[in-house]
Amino acid sequence: MTDPSRPDNPASRSGAATTARWTWLGWFTFAVVTVAVFFLGLLFASVLERRDEARIRPPIVPIDALETDSSRWAANWPRQYASYKRMADDTTRTKYGGAAPRDYLEETPANVVLFAGYGFAKDYRQARGHTWAIDDVTQTARIAPTTPATCWTCKGPDVPRMMVELAQAKAGARDEGGKVSGENSKLDDAAFERLILAGAGDFYGHGFADFKDEITHPIGCLDCHEPQTMRLRITRPALIEAFERQGRDIHDVSHQEMRTLVCAQCHVEYYFKKEGDYLAFPWDKGTSVEAIGEYYDEAQFSDWTHAISKAPMVKMQHPDYEMYRTGIHAYRDVACADCHMPYRTEGGVKYTDHHLQSPLLNVANSCAVCHRWSEAEIVARATGIQDKVREGRDRAERTIARAHFDVAACIETGATDEQLGDVRRLVREAQLRWDYVAANNGMGFHSPAESLRILAAAVELAEECRLTCARLLARKGHAEPVAYPDCSTKEKAQAVLKQYLDGKPPKLLGSAATQ
Repeated sequence: MTDPSRPDNPASRSGAATTARWTWLGWFTFAVVTVAVFFLGLLFASVLERRDEARIRPPIVPIDALETDSSRWAANWPRQYASYKRMADDTTRTKYGGAAPRDYLEETPANVVLFAGYGFAKDYRQARGHTWAIDDVTQTARIAPTTPATCWTCKGPDVPRMMVELAQAKAGARDEGGKVSGENSKLDDAAFERLILAGAGDFYGHGFADFKDEITHPIGCLDCHEPQTMRLRITRPALIEAFERQGRDIHDVSHQEMRTLVCAQCHVEYYFKKEGDYLAFPWDKGTSVEAIGEYYDEAQFSDWTHAISKAPMVKMQHPDYEMYRTGIHAYRDVACADCHMPYRTEGGVKYTDHHLQSPLLNVANSCAVCHRWSEAEIVARATGIQDKVREGRDRAERTIARAHFDVAACIETGATDEQLGDVRRLVREAQLRWDYVAANNGMGFHSPAESLRILAAAVELAEECRLTCARLLARKGHAEPVAYPDCSTKEKAQAVLKQYLDGKPPKLLGSAATQ
């Protein structure tokens, strides 16, 4: 018989091989389990780390309630501040926007005619963004020695700070050194609001140059946030007062609405009341262009008298909020910040991108969150809408500019102010509507249908003005066409305007006027 213990025995060799295989399998299983445990540990550690990153912490560095230097907020909110600083790039462009300081008078010489006799005919450029707010307002040719301090209102957080300090000074809350007494770091929301409302009138009562050394920080953190919790809050009196006059309480709005209202502090139509240049919103009758126009008519308000037609005119500012309210995004409860300040994620931290810019420069994080098309298609759709609004704008601009010259032709015949009352009213109403759209950011994209409706009304009113002028000219014995001056470039338009400002207007009619 064969000895089973002998190495050459087949049974012995089979048993050894089986033992080896099980040994190898054990070590392999051990290695796999070890690696799996290692990576599960890494995953668990990563989850804990992300949870820790996402945990809301109290501010590391206490921030004073009136801290206007946004860089001092960076210790507590470094990601937000880093994104905010990217607004220093003033080279970005979209077809109709971006941060580049494009010259609107170069692009649209008709603006020189439309704003004849007003500062916007001298200098009208696209704003470069929040971090440039101080530079842009101090460098524009529209600033003059008589410019009121009210023009500072939306340019930075030093404005609410000064309103608070002026209110405190008026109440005698200053020490012997002239500094505000008390601890402003403990200034709660109610006290802050009470003080800005109390100090607004004193602030607006000054001249622009009076505060040039005080207002040095551009739009920043304090304009929209309470410094200890970063809660959104309103820091400009005009919006609070406009809500009150409408019977609304601004403190009852949702957080989502606040993500729009902090923008509506400035991106709105506003005007300076003649009494003390107090800033106010003309919303008492509503926020539509018709309601605002009616408000101004009843108040007999005008910003300037047109140098060519002598019509009392209103300059629309930038009624972005009013226009946005009529669009699909407002209907869907999409806030300004959703598109212009979309959320970003770094590790486990989700935060709001404070690089405010056109959504077309950040399609992936803004538009594409809801619209599941390619970036190229989104941009093409948006610019396609803007192209149509721009075409409507161009038609309105040409028609209104000619209407001003038609009125000037009537003046040339010796027509009286009484005879010109209706045509001046019509050209005022037409331009107010055009400017309601033109002064908006986004080339009508915030509400395309409303933009085109308003532009159609502007053209209709301007054509009615021109037709009425033609009838008046005919009664004066002038049936020939008006000889419109060449205003095809900024330089040519400004040269024509200078003739009117110098009291030597060009002749628009071919024969002597008949009285």
